[in-house]
Amino acid sequence: MLVSKKNRLTVYGSLFSAGVMVAKKDFKIKHQELNVPNLEVVKLMQSLRSRGYVRETFSWQWYYYYLTEEGIEYLRQYLHLDENVMPLTLQRTNATYTTGPAGGRGGERRRFDDKRSGPGAGFNPRYNREGGEQRGFGRGRGGYRREESAE
Repeated sequence: MLVSKKNRLTVYGSLFSAGVMVAKKDFKIKHQELNVPNLEVVKLMQSLRSRGYVRETFSWQWYYYYLTEEGIEYLRQYLHLDENVMPLTLQRTNATYTTGPAGGRGGERRRFDDKRSGPGAGFNPRYNREGGEQRGFGRGRGGYRREESAE
């Protein structure tokens, strides 16, 4: 498919800067973020995928494209970028996290496998009825059965 150089540079530039691209499977509309027809975006990504420059995932009528290492090198060469320019997905962030008030979202959080989670040490549920008779659990006997009369 013939795509204008302006549209190709727009799509490739957006893909390189973010490291990912999302496109809806609707070829009659323009792309949500770019001012480019969605068909051209999907076809450009399809071309890059066939060459191994992007990875594609399709879910719920949306295409998700992820830039590979080879794709980074190709786009860097195509867009004439320096070696130190990286996509956002590969850049490290120097975010500092502060703890908020206790009990809030920023307080101390326990890990999922923390031994302190779950019921307390004195928790001892009783599933049997008096007399050790167990009904309604598992397969087979039990449940809602009529009592057999002794004859």
